[in-house]
Amino acid sequence: MSSKQHSDDNASDSPAVEAAEAVAAAAQDIGGFIRAQRMSAKVSLRQLAERAGVSNPYLSQIERGLRKPSADVLAQIAKGLRVSAEVLYVRAGILEERPASPVRDALLVDESISERQKQMLLEIYDSFRRENATGDDAVSADASSDGDNGRG
Repeated sequence: MSSKQHSDDNASDSPAVEAAEAVAAAAQDIGGFIRAQRMSAKVSLRQLAERAGVSNPYLSQIERGLRKPSADVLAQIAKGLRVSAEVLYVRAGILEERPASPVRDALLVDESISERQKQMLLEIYDSFRRENATGDDAVSADASSDGDNGRG
């Protein structure tokens, strides 16, 4: 097949078809990842379904990539697997992967707070980091225009 024919074939794919294929690929990826995590934890499908509060057939469909779970279901599965919900959200394409951070890592492994509390703290932490990253220029400009500001 020539490259012209190949590009013509791709041109006929509608954005809706491409989006559906992307969703199917993400569902397959997250399902395989959940299955691998479950097997490495030596937890049966039935046990994880019970821990996560979902039906056995539904969890099986997720693992086989036939269903794409919601964020809530992913959080329940994460809790059942004793992994961070953020890890599953990233794998499912719900969240972007973020660079490692000692604060983030500490929050994610803390078992004394709920997954929801972890997510809220991470959102606050990220908002402070974004604010400080964009505010650095403004802070240095303010500091230089303040003179000695009555200090000293």
